[in-house]
Amino acid sequence: MNTLGNLIWLIFGGFLMALEYLVSSILLMITIIGIPFGLQTLKMASLALWPFGREAVQTERANGCLAVIMNVLWILIGGLWIALSHLILAILLSITIIGIPFARQHIKLAAVSLTPFGREIRETR
Repeated sequence: MNTLGNLIWLIFGGFLMALEYLVSSILLMITIIGIPFGLQTLKMASLALWPFGREAVQTERANGCLAVIMNVLWILIGGLWIALSHLILAILLSITIIGIPFARQHIKLAAVSLTPFGREIRETR
């Protein structure tokens, strides 16, 4: 079922979303200062490409000083706008019954895009 959901997700915008994250990651990694942020957008690109059957979980280092500082910087620079766009798409998709699973994936992506530092992507059981 996850494979079918992922294939439908790819056809209806998941590929374009992952491509946007990939391009932004490359643009961030051009500068030395943006490399940590570029790595986080790569993480979001991998989740946006194949979201069904995967989840983002917080690690032990999520409460560390560096992760908190980087998450605050990320929210101020652009994380808030990315999360809002995912939430708007989730609201629009949840209008129809067919779009509810895709809306749930956008909610998952919104949480990761708001605070990506200190999270890792794992397969669900």
